[in-house]
Amino acid sequence: MSRERALGPIIRKGDAMSIVAWLVLGLIAGYIASKIVNRTGEGLVLDIVLGIVGALVGGFIFGILGGVGITGFNLWSLFVAVAGAIVVLIVYHALFRSRRLP
Repeated sequence: MSRERALGPIIRKGDAMSIVAWLVLGLIAGYIASKIVNRTGEGLVLDIVLGIVGALVGGFIFGILGGVGITGFNLWSLFVAVAGAIVVLIVYHALFRSRRLP
């Protein structure tokens, strides 16, 4: 299986973004998602990581549903990344919420 075929639902061939674009998109998406879910930011590094992981998860989910994943540095990609980051945060809080309780 070729790399392009394996990443098809997430990233289409020819739509690759630079590392800087991924970092900026990740920061914005992670910050928005953490504000929606937690009402507070997670911090600079965690927001970037959350946004990048959210972009991958969102791209995968949208690809499975028949939509288009991350298409570059644009509003659609930001929407996909925020949606994925929200899913990641909800799953994270569902798994680790009980550990924070006294």
